[in-house]
Order: sequence, then structure tokens, then C-alpha cells
Amino acid sequence: MNAKAAKPNRRFLLVSGSSYSLVNFRGPLVRSLIKAGLEVHAASPGLNDDPITCRQLESWGVIIHDIPMQRTGLNPWHDFLTLKSLYRLMNDIRPDAVLGYTIKPVVYGMLAAWLAKVPRRYALITGLGYAFAGEARGKRALVFHLVRRLYAVALNKVDRVFFQNPDDETLFRDLEILHTHVPSQVLNGSGVDMAHFAAAPLPEGSPRFLLVARLLADKGVRQYAEAARKIKQQHPEVVFQLAGDIDSNPDTITQQELATWVGEGFLEHLGWLSDVRPALTESSVFVLPSYYREGTPRSILEAMSMGRAVITTDAPGCRETVIDGENGYLVPVKDVDALVNAMQHFIDRPALMQTMGRRSYEIAKDKYDVHKVNAIMLEAMGIGKPELQNMAEKPFDTIAAK
Repeated sequence: MNAKAAKPNRRFLLVSGSSYSLVNFRGPLVRSLIKAGLEVHAASPGLNDDPITCRQLESWGVIIHDIPMQRTGLNPWHDFLTLKSLYRLMNDIRPDAVLGYTIKPVVYGMLAAWLAKVPRRYALITGLGYAFAGEARGKRALVFHLVRRLYAVALNKVDRVFFQNPDDETLFRDLEILHTHVPSQVLNGSGVDMAHFAAAPLPEGSPRFLLVARLLADKGVRQYAEAARKIKQQHPEVVFQLAGDIDSNPDTITQQELATWVGEGFLEHLGWLSDVRPALTESSVFVLPSYYREGTPRSILEAMSMGRAVITTDAPGCRETVIDGENGYLVPVKDVDALVNAMQHFIDRPALMQTMGRRSYEIAKDKYDVHKVNAIMLEAMGIGKPELQNMAEKPFDTIAAK
């Protein structure tokens, strides 16, 4: 398919596994689609129970559809109902193009679109998650083989697959999940709205480390907690904060573990945050010691946009965000001592928080601006290249410690 020669799509369906993400993660993409003159539909589970998201989408002109879908788990009957519901929806609205992101919207969305003869079908792989993280043994091995087969069947029906890092693209090719005839493209993650996540001054005083993530073992939460415990023994003034909630994923941190960390006083738990900007503003360094097959972590991009140095792992998706020694540090996965050493650099040389934070902002502006990322994606789908929006940016030169 020649994307440049293709005619613009008229009706576009976006399929998501989470109502929350339609505005908070894909809002700029939705607005770009509308700006391009498309009639945009959004399908997701839980929309009927999420009036805030519904009102926001409808105010933009999006037509919304609540569908049955379980975000986690592989219950054949429930997944059949998801496929059936998506097929009926597509037969009803007759979209010219469908884009699905995250595993179930990709698998069942693309199969439904193929069955409904939707002319154009696109998949966005935002990360590989539980099935691809860690060693494939026991239950994880069964999930991995099933997910691999489902992906292979669904992605054989698409016009283009978008990845958020080159490692995932290479893995899908090597495992023959993605057939040679299906074109693919690597994007710079989902991008970040730099006007919304505006650069902010660093807080005064001792370093304040922050991790924002679903509380999963594969996100490196336990390594973060152990590093905090070790550093607190020598530097009790240093602050370690953790934002996120216990998850339904089988890899989740337990409530007892979390209570122990907080009870011992070396970690502050902020809970789930609807807006992470205040927490980022009060942080000095952002940490994500993940080994979770991230796409490109949005949490890191948000921290970079706000001018924060980053410590993350040399793992797929994460490694693309950090130039080691320039805007932060890359550490090996599951290596608590390396994580402690990276944190210690900022404790010993506080000026690094400013210089590396500045570099993070520059990288985000050059590479991860959401309007640039979305323009590339829309052009690849044959929708055209909308004008980049002018951003009311706050110059980074105005940033200094309070």
C-alpha cells in the first residue's frame, strides 16, 4: 500500500483497552485526527462508568462506544464476546480505518476489522508487558505462547504495525509474529505534550527521587524500594516517593509489601495520581528501574518534558530515553547496587540534577514532542501531515532551583 497516494480516511475508529487512556494518553492523537477532518469514533470498556472521559471526548466531537473487554486475563468466553462486540460495532459504523493499541484491542480489534472488511487496519504496539517480561516458565510460558499466536494471526491482517522502540520490532520479526509482507514503523513512543507537562523549577534541598508506575514487580518497584532502604541508612534526609496502585496483574506488588516499606519509613506512597505534575514538580530525579518490555514509558517522557534527570534500565523502550551520563543514567535490570550508585551520583553532585534535567528537556523537545510523533503517524496512515501546533512553551532557561 502506498500511504502517500492513498485518499484520506473519512471515518476513523480508535480501539482502546482503557477509557482513561483515550484522553490521557491518546488525547493529542484524537485531536489531530479531528483536525484532519475525520469523523472519529472511540471504543473502550468502561466508558459508561467514566463520565469525565466521556464528556471530554464528546466535547471534541468524538462518538463513543462502550464495549465488553477485560484488560487482563485470557478467558475464552469473555474474549469471544469482545470480538463479537467489536465486529458488530464495525459493521454498524462502517469505519474506513481502525487503529487498536494494547494487546486485546490489537488482537481482537484487528480480527474484527478484518472480518468486517474495514479497508484499513493499523496496530500500535505500546509495549509487550507480562507475557514477554522475565523468563518464560510456568504460567508465563503458557501466556507467552498463546499471546504470540494471537498476535501472529491478528497482525497478519493489518496494513501497518507501529512500534515504540526498535527492540520490539526486531523481536516480532525474529519470532515471525510479524510476517515479512506486513510493513512496520518505529515511532518515538507516544510522545509527550510539552505544553501540558511544562518545564518546572527544581525543588530546594536534598534530592527527591520519584517512581510513577503500576505497582508491578516487572516495573522494578522492589529494586527501587531496596535501593531506597540502603540509601536511607546513610542519607536519611533523601526522599523516596512511589506513585501508583496495586494492580490486577499477576505480577503485582502485594499490599503487605507496600505497607512494610511505608511502615519502615524509607518510602512514601502517594497512591494513584490523576495528575502526576505536582509530584514531578516536587521531585528532583525520576526513576524507572523497569524490565517490563516497555514501549517507550510515558512516565519518563513526562518527567523529561518537565526537566527532570532520569535513572532507568538498559532495557527495551527505556534505553531509548536516556543518553547515559547526559540526561541521566542507565543501569542493568534488577541490579540494586547499580541503582544505588546512580542515585548516589546525584547525592554527591547535586548540580547534576540541574544540568541533566536541562538535557532531558532538550531531548524531549527535539525527539518526543507529541505533535511531531503524531504527524509522522498520521502521514504513515495516509491521512496527511497536519500542521504542527504552536506550543506555548516555557523556555528552559527560566528554570532554576526555587
